[in-house]
Amino acid sequence: MATPIKPTPILTGRDSIRFAKAMENVQQISPEEREEQRQAYEWFKNAAQFPIYPK
Repeated sequence: MATPIKPTPILTGRDSIRFAKAMENVQQISPEEREEQRQAYEWFKNAAQFPIYPK
């Protein structure tokens, strides 16, 4: 049986302030960079096609 996943701890104090500031200043990526990342994802997805053998 799988081990239960522990709940994520709640951020408090300086950590919560730093996290909130980071979420306010999210930088968008360019369409070219997004396309480059999509191509890399497709390459890895195709490279990870492993055969499944019947039992």
